[in-house]
Amino acid sequence: MARRERANDTKARNAASRITGFGRARRQSRPTLQPASQATPVATYSIAACDLDAGQWGVATQSKFLAVGAVVPWAEPHVGAIATQAYANPRYGPEGLSLLRAGLPAEEVVARLTAADDGRDQRQLGIVDREGRSASFTGAECLDWAGGRTGPCYAAQGNILVSAETVDAIAETFEGSSGPLAERLLACLDAAQAAGGDRRGQQSAALLVVEQDGGYAKLSDTVVELRVEDHERPLEELRRLYRLHEALFGETPREEWLTVDDALANELRERLAKLGYDGELEEAFNRWAGNVNLEERVDGVAEIDPVVLEELRELS
Repeated sequence: MARRERANDTKARNAASRITGFGRARRQSRPTLQPASQATPVATYSIAACDLDAGQWGVATQSKFLAVGAVVPWAEPHVGAIATQAYANPRYGPEGLSLLRAGLPAEEVVARLTAADDGRDQRQLGIVDREGRSASFTGAECLDWAGGRTGPCYAAQGNILVSAETVDAIAETFEGSSGPLAERLLACLDAAQAAGGDRRGQQSAALLVVEQDGGYAKLSDTVVELRVEDHERPLEELRRLYRLHEALFGETPREEWLTVDDALANELRERLAKLGYDGELEEAFNRWAGNVNLEERVDGVAEIDPVVLEELRELS
């Protein structure tokens, strides 16, 4: 596991802004300074991360800002993931992915993006590249507390936070977790909020995970993209949306599917007929599944996903 190195206060005062990259997990911070611009910052915390074994990259974020998901998260499979925030430069997203696509490592991409940006002192940026290398940048004029921490396969950062503990909670939760990337990212957001979060409060949240051909009907690279635009408890709402997403588009291991014997086939016919779906079993079953958005969990009628069966029983 990556080792953490806390930023030295003297070094923080001497550095206007800093890029951190993984090798050792590091936390970056800087002194409180007033912004040069009065524009509203995307005050937020986020994590850009990847699961190389699963071939997934993603970003999760929460902010006291309307529709944070429209600005912060960017990702492309086998390329990388980017979080752009503070007085955010949204062009860091597509331009950063272009540089990552060309094979540049995360630290160099951060360096190039910020070097070309006159507003760099007000920016915050986290990047994970195709190999899991990571980097985080916090400009000198980001509002306190602001900083980042990096390690293998993740970059965690935030600004206008209650304290550095928010970013530490993100990093430590990611390092200590396993399982689907989307669920690990949601756990990071919950841990960040429990540690203090954005000192202005909560408003919006977003989750983005990509995988080549891992999305709808295997015809999309977007595994999950959920946004809570304006809510008193955005993380709770994001969790609710994720549960709904998994119910509709998640995958039950095939070995857990149930064999449709004669008794179960008769039950399916009766329940479908009660709901108005008559005719040949497979055709009626497919029509019902499509109408309730469960078509991704259906594959003929020789076997049935238990999630689908439970939904049919509840509705009929």
